[in-house]
Amino acid sequence: MSENQDPVVANEPEQHRYVITVDGVRAGFAAYVEDGDRRIFHHTEIDDAFGGRGLAGTLVRAALTDTRAAGKRIVPMCPYVRRWVGSHDGFADVLDPVTPAAIQTVEQALR
Repeated sequence: MSENQDPVVANEPEQHRYVITVDGVRAGFAAYVEDGDRRIFHHTEIDDAFGGRGLAGTLVRAALTDTRAAGKRIVPMCPYVRRWVGSHDGFADVLDPVTPAAIQTVEQALR
């Protein structure tokens, strides 16, 4: 495959995460917990070997766009997702605040 292949973002609902791949290699993921009509994003990670390429932003934009298309609201618990939505327009209408209940939902899901 070409080194210039565009990154691909895919939802892996059974794993509760979106993954981003580059040339077929998983470069990172954004993990979430489903909570009714909300998707709580709690962790985003890009492998060090893929750092500095803007992949986290590409991943988060695609994940949030897909979440909106699924008719779900977004809870940006992950610090990166929270910063990203704070500096990019277009998702304010589907954002919900991080509440103690949302934090508890994630903690319970990760046990």
